[in-house]
Amino acid sequence: MQSTDLGNKESGKIWHRKPTPATRDGIIVNIIHSTSDSLPKILRFLNVAFDSSGDRLMAGDHQGNIYVFELYGNRFNLVQRTAQACTALAFNLRRKSEFLVALADYSIKCFDTVTKELVSWMRGHESSVFSISVHASGRYAITTSSDTAQLWDLDTFQRKRKLNIRQSVDIQKVFFLPLSNTILSCFKDNSIFAWECDTLFCKYQLPAPPESSSILYKVFAVTRDGRILAAGGKSSHLHLWCLEAKQLFRIIQMPTKVRAIRHLEFLPDSFDAGSNQVLGVLSQDGIMRFINIQTCKLLFEIGSLDEGIISSVISPHGRYIASIMENGSLNIYSVQALTQEINKPPPPLVKVIEDLPKSKLSSSDLKMKVTSGRVQRPAKSRESKIQTRILKQDLNDNFENKENELSDGLNKKRLQILLKGYGEYPTKYRMFIWRSLLQLPENHTAFSSLIDKGIHVAFLNLQEKYPIKSRKLLRVLQRTLSSLAHWSAIFSDTPYLPLLAFPFVKLFQNNQLICFEVVATLIINWCQHWFEYFPNPPINILTMIENVLAFHDKQLLQHFMDHNITSQLYAWPLLETVFSEVLTREEWLKLFDNVFSNHPSFLLMTVVAYNTCSRAPLLNCNLKDDFEYFFHHRNNLDINVVIREVYHLMDTTPADIHPEGMLGVFVALTKGQYPVFNQYPKFIVDYQTQERERIRNDELDYLRERQTVEDMQAEVDQQRVEDEAWYQKQELLRKAEETRREMLLQEEEKIIQQRQRLAAVKRELKRKEMHLQDAARRRFLKHQQDQREMELRRLDDEIERKVYMRDQEIATTAKDLEMRQLELESQKRLYEKQYSRNQEAVAKEVREDADAYRRKVNLEEHMFHKLIETDQSQSLKTQKWEEAEGKKFHLRSEKRASALSDASRKLFLEQELSDALEHDENPLKEEALRFQREPVTTSCLTGTSQLSDISKTDSSSQISLNRRRLEWDTTGQDLIEKVRNLRQRLTAQARNRCQTPHLLAT
Repeated sequence: MQSTDLGNKESGKIWHRKPTPATRDGIIVNIIHSTSDSLPKILRFLNVAFDSSGDRLMAGDHQGNIYVFELYGNRFNLVQRTAQACTALAFNLRRKSEFLVALADYSIKCFDTVTKELVSWMRGHESSVFSISVHASGRYAITTSSDTAQLWDLDTFQRKRKLNIRQSVDIQKVFFLPLSNTILSCFKDNSIFAWECDTLFCKYQLPAPPESSSILYKVFAVTRDGRILAAGGKSSHLHLWCLEAKQLFRIIQMPTKVRAIRHLEFLPDSFDAGSNQVLGVLSQDGIMRFINIQTCKLLFEIGSLDEGIISSVISPHGRYIASIMENGSLNIYSVQALTQEINKPPPPLVKVIEDLPKSKLSSSDLKMKVTSGRVQRPAKSRESKIQTRILKQDLNDNFENKENELSDGLNKKRLQILLKGYGEYPTKYRMFIWRSLLQLPENHTAFSSLIDKGIHVAFLNLQEKYPIKSRKLLRVLQRTLSSLAHWSAIFSDTPYLPLLAFPFVKLFQNNQLICFEVVATLIINWCQHWFEYFPNPPINILTMIENVLAFHDKQLLQHFMDHNITSQLYAWPLLETVFSEVLTREEWLKLFDNVFSNHPSFLLMTVVAYNTCSRAPLLNCNLKDDFEYFFHHRNNLDINVVIREVYHLMDTTPADIHPEGMLGVFVALTKGQYPVFNQYPKFIVDYQTQERERIRNDELDYLRERQTVEDMQAEVDQQRVEDEAWYQKQELLRKAEETRREMLLQEEEKIIQQRQRLAAVKRELKRKEMHLQDAARRRFLKHQQDQREMELRRLDDEIERKVYMRDQEIATTAKDLEMRQLELESQKRLYEKQYSRNQEAVAKEVREDADAYRRKVNLEEHMFHKLIETDQSQSLKTQKWEEAEGKKFHLRSEKRASALSDASRKLFLEQELSDALEHDENPLKEEALRFQREPVTTSCLTGTSQLSDISKTDSSSQISLNRRRLEWDTTGQDLIEKVRNLRQRLTAQARNRCQTPHLLAT
């Protein structure tokens, strides 16, 4: 196994020597991406995707590096750095160089691998996108997240539709069915819907899985033809749905090691017409197992418990498998190497045979012991041990041996010897031996080009002429015949070609390439000169058969001639059906073991031998219908006898009439391209083609004219039917009119009688109505009277209630006033008591001030006398006198200043008294303000604050009285007058108290 490290390289080779994957693991190359930093680490790959060719894949790691690997050209290139992890990848099928990538920011971008530029940026998802599905045409793409799926137009990169779901149900997967316009949406509640891509109309819904199966679907896969859906989840069971029948047709039980399924994908095959039979199942243990869904057998597996797989993608042509491993690396597997053990040819049996021409082997020598997974050699008997040896070859036989050497190490001569000894090839190895004998080139590309041309126009309605119960078998036969018609034009006009090809189609229905090449090889070698007399049967070939029959059984030929039975009746039906109508499957296979192992003339000799071995019943036939029935139905004939007779005829027929001299040797198909087949009269085929085209056009014209006539006839018939219906309707209307006229007369009589009864009833009703009106009028008057009396009583009650409320309010107000008066009296007594205390404090302060002033005067006089006594000298007397005069002058100046101060105080008090008389409405407040402006002593300020409190209390009382809006203004005025008188007395006392210190000072 080769390993490649991408490192920091942007391009390079994937492998440096030609990979040789081993059968055991099948790994072509292991790709890792490591960094070259100081601490190297592995960048894990997250997603991988193949393009439509299958030879190019794209992978993205968790840092957003996206690489494109070209497996055919052995190159890798770094095409984009997105700088964020990619969650899904897909190639754009219409423009091969573009690809889509879903990023971690929930956006989808389209890049070009050549220019490495951003083509478009698509937004709209609100969660991570985990799936991108591109339509087969490349025009549309579906991106899926857990909460929504969106349909995009890749031509304009605009969102066309959005799948809205309920909040409680998430999406598992939404994708296009291959090669169709159907969208399949799978939800987490196991509901699966199919939608039309263009109209988004719901085509159908799959029914719920059986209740016994508790699988919650998580992964899905669809075959290439879109017919089978595989679904799995957290279980060891797989469900296979038929989308055509819309039903569950198979449940597969995986091995016990499988507990959950992570991924499902079908393994494509170029020759199974899209009906893939091999399914890859990735389980929780990291191992991907490939099983056959028809036989439910495990074919091979990749991955292991040590190197588990996270996800895998298979190329569209089924040659490669790309798997992301648990360690973050990328493994690329070769499917051919993985299936080599399965498709391995058997070992050449001739190597264990010794001296076969001289002795015959017993049946016990070919007993096979088969175990699961290995093919063992034939079991050897204990009595006779056969030793293996290599036969020596003479130099003279070199050229002959080269011609007899076949592919895969087989030898035609030895196979013929083995066939003569056993009569047939082993069933297990028959197909492999046939492919070796016919030397099939397996030109995949050439055959694909023929298949791509589609169904030939000559076989569009094949089921009408050859109805086949199996639809699959019909499709394979239709494709094989169409491929033959595209290969050579004559096969589109060969009427017996379906009969010739059908047994091979039925035998190789699962491998259309081998089927086509076997039929083509048969036509080139064993159908030589069949088309020289086209469109008639090959007269020349039939003549050869008749000559051989005449030589070996003249009596039988004469019997045919006597009853006008030609070779076209006794030989041609066997040839055109290659004996498939007259032999069983086992007999037919045994016959063609010998046909393919011998010269092409062997088939013609078989026709002669079949007739000669059936001579007894044929000689008893006298009617032409009996002969026809005999050569178109199975007969009681031993095929081993017929084959021995063929070999006898091959050896005893003279050379001049032996078909071997007239037919060429075996020629295999060329490799690469198929040979040109023109061994037919081209002008006849061209003329028939032209005539058939003309007839087809005439038939189309006739059909169109017949359709027109039928349409006209239908219109005439429709018109006639409508006219007949109109006449019948008119007759019915006339009868209905007469009946209704009679009914009308009867109804009129009934109406007259009813009118009379109605008039009497009206009179009675009128009388009753008058009585009722009179009673209603009296009742209304009484009701009005009762209403008025009730209103008067209600008014009286209202008046009494208002009077009572007024009395209650007056009483309440009086009680409030009494309480207020009591409060004022208590406050008055409180203020008087407080005032008396303040007066005592002021008197005490005045006395203290007078005592202090007196002590000061005494001290000054004492000091003055002391100074006078101290100065004894005469000189100082004069000085002292002057000082005494100065002091005296100073005292007089102080007296004058004190007199001026007393005068100013008196003037100020008189002004304040005049202001108090001008503001009688609020005297206490003004007095309080005046005392606040006066520079009085502490006692005056105390009285002022008390007056201010009284004024505030009086003011709140005034406001309370004003709110009542009642007739108590007189009482309020009395209270105000009393407060004013109290204020005047307090003011006079305060004035007297303030003048006392000044008088004492004077």
